[in-house]
Amino acid sequence: MGAPLTPNVTKRPAEATAFAGLSLSRPLIMGIVNVTPDSFSDGGDRFQAETAIAAGLAQHDAGADLVDIGGESTRPNAEPVSPEEEQRRVLPVVQALASAGVPVSIDTRNAQTMAAALDAGARIVNDVTALTHDPGSLPLVAERKVPVILMHMRGTPQTMQQDPQYDDVVGEVADYLLERAKACEAVGIAAQDICLDPGIGFGKTMAHNLALLAGLERLVDLGYPLLIGVSRKAFIGRLAGGAEPKARTPGSIAAALAAIAKGAAILRVHDVAETAQALAVWSAIEAAAQDS
Repeated sequence: MGAPLTPNVTKRPAEATAFAGLSLSRPLIMGIVNVTPDSFSDGGDRFQAETAIAAGLAQHDAGADLVDIGGESTRPNAEPVSPEEEQRRVLPVVQALASAGVPVSIDTRNAQTMAAALDAGARIVNDVTALTHDPGSLPLVAERKVPVILMHMRGTPQTMQQDPQYDDVVGEVADYLLERAKACEAVGIAAQDICLDPGIGFGKTMAHNLALLAGLERLVDLGYPLLIGVSRKAFIGRLAGGAEPKARTPGSIAAALAAIAKGAAILRVHDVAETAQALAVWSAIEAAAQDS
């Protein structure tokens, strides 16, 4: 790794006021719809297109500002899915939700799936590899001029949890994300179309996850909107005494509110209605504090 990027940043993007046409005047909620048989939390729950479409519509009605559709699990040790199978799973869902007026992001690392999903009405590309997995993904996003979410992941889903090591996890994640953002800008992707995600749980131990959440201001200071995905993650289960994924909603909300308090702009969640209620209360308290 070369010299650290973050301490010497002299030019930052202006503070973002919107992302993908959605105002950032308040925290946004991204609902999760996994059209997979093997996702860690809800694999198989929405594997049929009709079920996934109904879930996405329900999330939007419950307060999701956008819905993230994925057809390949990226849980630890997940097996890769071909782009063709991935598209078979997600395209009917993307098309139906987009046609209903739901802002949709496509969660994929494959350029072919990105292109097909954008053609079907998706508005955002969300790539867990920050546009590094598929050589065609970076030029595609630049050509289409669509917003992109760049996530940090060390290794692959098959290797990422095999003893991950960092000297300074917050600094190293910040350096990587800034490098990827600048690579995007270098090919013509506008700074205001870039959102960053530290990849909680992707090649990190529980200590790494907690350090990232505690140090989020350093990532917010990069100047791009920050998306946080802590929903039902394994570290929450460990902190909660071994709770199974679907029993981790209270802990997920606690971590999400901590992230919002430190400047995160978007929360990627499974439990939309519960998160929306928590955010409404949190926001009211914050507003009262500013008025006092």
